[in-house]
Amino acid sequence: MTEQLSIPGWPGVAASVVFVALAAAIAYRQRLHLTRELLIAATRAAAQLVAVGAILLILFQHTGLPGALAWVVLMVLVAGQVAGRRGQGVPRSRRAATIGVGTGSAITLGALILLDVISTQARVVVPVGGMIVSAAMQATGIALRRLREDARNARPAIEARLCLGLSARAAFLPHRRSALRTALIPTIDATKVVGLISLPGAMTGLILAGVDPLTAIRYQIVVMYMLLAATALAAFTAARVAESYLFDDAQRLVPLPR
Repeated sequence: MTEQLSIPGWPGVAASVVFVALAAAIAYRQRLHLTRELLIAATRAAAQLVAVGAILLILFQHTGLPGALAWVVLMVLVAGQVAGRRGQGVPRSRRAATIGVGTGSAITLGALILLDVISTQARVVVPVGGMIVSAAMQATGIALRRLREDARNARPAIEARLCLGLSARAAFLPHRRSALRTALIPTIDATKVVGLISLPGAMTGLILAGVDPLTAIRYQIVVMYMLLAATALAAFTAARVAESYLFDDAQRLVPLPR
């Protein structure tokens, strides 16, 4: 018989504030100038989670798959703005990030639904979609930041290749590859050590809910593979879109702000 899962009540949540106080005390004593930001982040996280929890309760009970997909679209739009800020300086970086995150998320989540790998229930689509969008956002942000740095620091080399007659795409290819490698390494490393160093969120959640570990492992394998696909698709798409904005119609590298 499976033991009932113990969920902390609101008094337990309130008691956990002591951990925030501990982190704030360390930041204050070490003069990190992060105490205020840390407290704001903790307060904002709590408020956001309560609000989102109330919205998801309504969404799960009344909207079904259309509502779940609408929520995923909203997550993509927010993620595009966050990832785009990482590449600030690249022309239309937020548009490139949104297109990248949207493409990676749509293809991956769409495949999972169409192939009947996951249920079409809103309470399944929203969490899985959130994991996909989050991973795509991180990879996209890293790729755009690396593209921006290379476009600034390697400008002489890029312009030299252009002078030799290479197209803009060929001249920038080594830097796009470098950006994609940098963006994919965190997900690849996490995939290599999954289960050895940490038990990922999906697997941990299922185990805490009383699901058999072998069943939870099957679900986690699907999650890790979908995250690999989402990050690769999102980073590649965002890099290609951003690259097109880095060159003008005459295939000249546009100046970037410092």
